[in-house]
Amino acid sequence: MKKLNVRDIAKRKGENLQMLTCYDFQTAELLNETELDLILVGDSVGNVILGYETTVEVSLEEMMVFGAAVKRGAPDKFVIVDLPFGTYATVEAGLENSIKLFQKTKCEALKLEGAYPHECELITRLTQIGIPVMGHIGLTPQSVHQQGGYYLHGKSESEAERLKREALALEKAGCFSIVLEFVEETLSEEITKSLKIPTIGIGSGQKTDGQVLVINDLLKMGKKMPPKFCPPIADIYEIRKKHIEDYLKGRKS
Repeated sequence: MKKLNVRDIAKRKGENLQMLTCYDFQTAELLNETELDLILVGDSVGNVILGYETTVEVSLEEMMVFGAAVKRGAPDKFVIVDLPFGTYATVEAGLENSIKLFQKTKCEALKLEGAYPHECELITRLTQIGIPVMGHIGLTPQSVHQQGGYYLHGKSESEAERLKREALALEKAGCFSIVLEFVEETLSEEITKSLKIPTIGIGSGQKTDGQVLVINDLLKMGKKMPPKFCPPIADIYEIRKKHIEDYLKGRKS
């Protein structure tokens, strides 16, 4: 399968783009052999792999390590890496840290959360120097404390209007795509129709241009049950546990 570029992704508006998260070299090798469109190295690595309580704890150095590992495993895929919390608190800090992350990981694009004026300015500056950016609105985990927890966004009229304005601002700033996380389904569809660039939904219904899921949730690779919007297609945790238990029993016999 030919590796996508931003022009290819733009042409897929209205189609079923598929994106999965990935955090390690071996899983990336596997995904590199599939028909998957996009790989996201999310800062959810903090929760899923590192055991942090929130993504706020994830550092730039950690994203460099995991992002580079995934890109080495999936050289034929369009890989997007998250800018972690605090690394783009100002435009100048965001430029410096984005360049470091982009160069170190050799990824194809970066993703950042929010659509405040300084974030839109940063996106414009990054695209001007050749770094593609994916936006992210709705539930933004880096702002979980400020938002007051994890909940569905866009239920009130004022909140819906704000999200529509943010989506248009991100498109104008130069984003090639936008993640809509945990956004009310009707609103997600409305935002998707209003934009020229593709939307990627997570927990936001099926009316977006694509979907992203955490591969560890999809395959239930951990002990906890995944979110309701991601029913697992396997239970790798129990499969691995059983094989290890069988191995240990065999060693004792």
